[in-house]
Amino acid sequence: MAGPIEIIRSLTERIAKAKLNGWLGEEEGLRVSLEAARNKLIALDRARNQNTARIADLGIPQIRKP
Repeated sequence: MAGPIEIIRSLTERIAKAKLNGWLGEEEGLRVSLEAARNKLIALDRARNQNTARIADLGIPQIRKP
């Protein structure tokens, strides 16, 4: 299964090919897909950063003497 970066790279190549061949409808559809893939990648990065921030905020545990 291809990851978001590979999908973005593939879509970019396919857009160039569609543009070269004058396939305007195909090019537009691929641009919509490319934008959705980029948005997905941004959302994944944000989710990863939020999870990392939650873990980082735990601090150092304190040991209490009885």
